Amino acid sequence: MEKDIGKIKKNDTSDIVVRIDDFGGKRGLTIREFVTSERYTGFTKAGVRILADDFLKFKEMINSISEEEIQEEPEEEKPKEEPQKEQKTLDNSKEEMPDY
Repeated sequence: MEKDIGKIKKNDTSDIVVRIDDFGGKRGLTIREFVTSERYTGFTKAGVRILADDFLKFKEMINSISEEEIQEEPEEEKPKEEPQKEQKTLDNSKEEMPDY
Protein backbone atom coordinates (compact mmCIF):
# COMPACT_ATOMS: atom_id res chain seq x y z
CA MET A 1 0.00 0.00 0.00
CA GLU A 2 1.31 3.42 -0.92
CA LYS A 3 -0.55 6.61 -0.11
CA ASP A 4 0.94 10.02 -0.84
CA ILE A 5 0.06 12.46 1.94
CA GLY A 6 1.53 15.60 0.38
CA LYS A 7 4.60 17.34 -0.98
CA ILE A 8 6.56 20.51 -0.38
CA LYS A 9 8.52 22.21 -3.14
CA LYS A 10 12.23 22.29 -2.26
CA ASN A 11 13.51 23.94 -5.45
CA ASP A 12 12.88 23.93 -9.22
CA THR A 13 13.76 20.25 -9.60
CA SER A 14 13.03 18.73 -6.17
CA ASP A 15 10.07 18.16 -3.89
CA ILE A 16 9.87 16.65 -0.41
CA VAL A 17 7.24 13.90 -0.51
CA VAL A 18 5.45 12.54 2.57
CA ARG A 19 3.82 9.14 2.12
CA ILE A 20 2.61 6.08 3.95
CA ASP A 21 4.04 2.88 2.50
CA ASP A 22 5.08 -0.70 3.13
CA PHE A 23 8.78 -1.47 2.88
CA GLY A 24 10.24 -4.81 3.82
CA GLY A 25 6.81 -5.90 5.00
CA LYS A 26 6.57 -3.06 7.53
CA ARG A 27 4.27 -0.06 7.26
CA GLY A 28 5.66 3.38 7.95
CA LEU A 29 5.83 7.05 7.14
CA THR A 30 8.43 7.98 4.54
CA ILE A 31 9.70 11.54 3.98
CA ARG A 32 11.94 11.63 0.90
CA GLU A 33 13.26 13.90 -1.79
CA PHE A 34 11.80 13.42 -5.28
CA VAL A 35 13.79 14.81 -8.23
CA THR A 36 12.55 15.64 -11.72
CA SER A 37 15.33 16.32 -14.23
CA GLU A 38 16.56 15.31 -17.67
CA ARG A 39 19.03 12.81 -16.18
CA TYR A 40 16.83 11.24 -13.50
CA THR A 41 13.26 11.36 -12.26
CA GLY A 42 12.41 9.62 -9.03
CA PHE A 43 13.17 9.36 -5.35
CA THR A 44 16.69 10.01 -4.12
CA LYS A 45 18.36 8.30 -1.18
CA ALA A 46 17.84 11.46 0.89
CA GLY A 47 15.07 11.01 3.40
CA VAL A 48 13.85 9.32 6.52
CA ARG A 49 11.47 6.49 7.36
CA ILE A 50 9.45 6.36 10.58
CA LEU A 51 8.08 2.89 11.37
CA ALA A 52 4.40 2.70 12.27
CA ASP A 53 5.37 1.63 15.81
CA ASP A 54 7.23 4.92 16.29
CA PHE A 55 4.74 7.20 14.53
CA LEU A 56 2.98 8.41 17.70
CA LYS A 57 6.34 9.41 19.23
CA PHE A 58 7.25 11.25 16.03
CA LYS A 59 3.85 12.99 15.95
CA GLU A 60 4.28 14.09 19.58
CA MET A 61 7.69 15.56 18.77
CA ILE A 62 6.38 17.46 15.75
CA ASN A 63 3.32 18.70 17.64
CA SER A 64 5.52 19.92 20.51
CA ILE A 65 7.00 22.58 18.20
CA SER A 66 5.18 25.89 18.44
CA GLU A 67 4.66 28.08 15.40
CA GLU A 68 6.61 30.84 17.15
CA GLU A 69 9.64 28.55 17.56
CA ILE A 70 9.76 27.63 13.89
CA GLN A 71 9.34 31.16 12.49
CA GLU A 72 12.47 32.71 11.08
CA GLU A 73 13.81 35.59 13.07
CA PRO A 74 14.50 38.78 11.12
CA GLU A 75 18.16 39.34 10.34
CA GLU A 76 19.58 42.08 12.52
CA GLU A 77 22.82 43.83 11.88
CA LYS A 78 25.21 42.54 14.45
CA PRO A 79 28.35 44.41 15.43
CA LYS A 80 31.48 42.72 14.17
CA GLU A 81 33.03 40.58 16.83
CA GLU A 82 36.69 39.99 17.40
CA PRO A 83 37.78 36.59 16.07
CA GLN A 84 37.87 34.10 18.89
CA LYS A 85 40.65 31.66 19.48
CA GLU A 86 39.82 28.19 18.28
CA GLN A 87 38.46 26.02 21.05
CA LYS A 88 39.88 22.56 21.42
CA THR A 89 36.54 20.93 22.21
CA LEU A 90 33.47 21.45 20.09
CA ASP A 91 30.97 19.23 21.85
CA ASN A 92 27.35 20.31 21.33
CA SER A 93 25.96 16.90 22.27
CA LYS A 94 25.40 17.89 25.91
CA GLU A 95 22.09 19.58 25.14
CA GLU A 96 19.25 17.79 26.91
CA MET A 97 16.49 16.49 24.63
CA PRO A 98 13.21 14.96 25.77
CA ASP A 99 12.84 11.23 25.28
CA TYR A 100 9.53 10.48 23.56
